[in-house]
Amino acid sequence: MEAYLLDWANLLVRWVHLIAGIAWIGASFYFVMLDNSLKPPKKPEDAQRGVFGELWAVHGGGFYHSQKYLTGPKGEPLTQDLHWSKWEAYSTWLSGMGMMALIYWIGASSYLIDNSVMALSPTAAIAISIAFLVAGWVFYDLLCRNMIGKDGVLAAIVFVFVMVANYALHQVFSARGAYIHVGAMLGTMMAANVFFHIIPGQKKMVEQIRRGEEVDTMPGIVGKQRSVHNTYFTLPVLFIMISNHYPMTYAHANGWLVLGVLMMAGVLIRQFFVLRHRGQVKWWLPAAGSALILLLIVLMAPKPVDASGEQVSFATVRQIMDQRCVSCHAASPTFEGFAQPPKGVMLESAEQIAQHAVMSAQTVASGYMPLGNLTGITDEERQAIAIWFAQGARTQD
Repeated sequence: MEAYLLDWANLLVRWVHLIAGIAWIGASFYFVMLDNSLKPPKKPEDAQRGVFGELWAVHGGGFYHSQKYLTGPKGEPLTQDLHWSKWEAYSTWLSGMGMMALIYWIGASSYLIDNSVMALSPTAAIAISIAFLVAGWVFYDLLCRNMIGKDGVLAAIVFVFVMVANYALHQVFSARGAYIHVGAMLGTMMAANVFFHIIPGQKKMVEQIRRGEEVDTMPGIVGKQRSVHNTYFTLPVLFIMISNHYPMTYAHANGWLVLGVLMMAGVLIRQFFVLRHRGQVKWWLPAAGSALILLLIVLMAPKPVDASGEQVSFATVRQIMDQRCVSCHAASPTFEGFAQPPKGVMLESAEQIAQHAVMSAQTVASGYMPLGNLTGITDEERQAIAIWFAQGARTQD
């Protein structure tokens, strides 16, 4: 019953996370587009009122006229009700941390720890997880505080920092756990940017405007810096959110490098859209991002398995799966923490093994399965399954 309820909690929190993430990313993408599409105001009286730029748009059968004021309207009180874009960010982060707790902390033994990487107790793994997220934000925040106005250099240093953290995590956690922690670190930075800098800075500026004081522009500069970072973090974080469905990426021997290349591809593609909003179409950016992905596809292609040797019997394969796989992949799993077989894959009968032969061969050969190698499968057993599949995956000896 406990595992069943955890599955429901996972489903509902994941659903909330997806909805909140769509709202946050959608709003972020919209305002980046808006900010980069503004034209100087056409009416002189608008410029005198402090309008910095404006945009006319059409959507859903209506017309919209957006105007941007850098420090509020001039010569008139700021009495309008203001819409604040913040709860989308907070809800996304809170639901994401809920998923972290449900999957990677409660299920640390299955999803976070890989004893072949580092032997950790669940308590130690969870403590390292929390400490890493906190330390990642603190280090990033200190970098940004001390490099205002040095955007290019800061971007390079942040990327190096993320890659170092990415590599370090792969030396501590399971590959899947390492990937999700890189995403959680970036997501924490994004939400903390909103909570600690963007929203407080905007509130300070609003209060100064309403008191009729000269507006301090520094909060706006800092907020813009953090908002730009959030824009470029978005596509890498989105990839990491779906990466657990594709073990060919994180289960690769150089999974940390695979993640780094995919993150760079995401940044290049995002830069294309940012510049496109400004009227600068630079096709080399998505071309470069696509080239990086194609390069990975070629370099990561699995090596052909030599199937010319002795025939691997189905009885051998079935014995391996009964011993190493069926404790989870059964109608009623016996492995603690599983109320149902992962992804609905069952390997109890010859028909089921044949149905999932492709997935089994790929995930076992890559090292992804069994999770954290909790059942102790050997390299020889992995190779036997790979050869059996290459020989035609017959279920009759």
